[in-house]
Amino acid sequence: MTAERLTRRAILGGAALAFGAAAARPLLAQDGSTEMAPPASSTIRNNISSFRMLDWRGYFDNTRKGAILVDTTSRALHFWSEDQSVYRLYPTSVPLSEELTRRGRTEVVQKVVNPTWRPTPSMKERNPEWPDVVEGGAPDNPLGTRALYLSWTYYRIHGTHDTRKIGRRSSNGCIGLYNEHVEELFGMAQVGTQVLLI
Repeated sequence: MTAERLTRRAILGGAALAFGAAAARPLLAQDGSTEMAPPASSTIRNNISSFRMLDWRGYFDNTRKGAILVDTTSRALHFWSEDQSVYRLYPTSVPLSEELTRRGRTEVVQKVVNPTWRPTPSMKERNPEWPDVVEGGAPDNPLGTRALYLSWTYYRIHGTHDTRKIGRRSSNGCIGLYNEHVEELFGMAQVGTQVLLI
């Protein structure tokens, strides 16, 4: 009985000590500071990337043939089916710089399984050591397993085998998705699906 009481006392005492130490420590904000209230000029965000669901009505007049919204700030792609019964939200990679970023309205003009990759002339100029072509299906193909070609020359929504790129500024202009996500999107999007990059 004495050993049992000591054990209970030790447990309860240890818990009280831990709780007291935690209460005495200042609470840390997400950035590591002790300031919990956001500055008056800032907005409160639920997470670091502002990854949130959106409504299509703020961006499109309708969802005919489906609608894809790419938010380059939050690095997210939103998809709504034509009948609005399906909504998907995917993390993406976005262009490395503002100079490589294109914004505005376009549409899907072609869908390609295991696309062949060819660097654009400007990519080849910046990286002359890159190959002239990487065949579709190759494990190092920068376009991954699927690509949605847009009406803008050289711009694609495509997969990537390099999963470290997702959530980052890492592309030369295209929007990248995990291969499993682009495969799902590929099955839902169609030629003529409207696309808006903001």
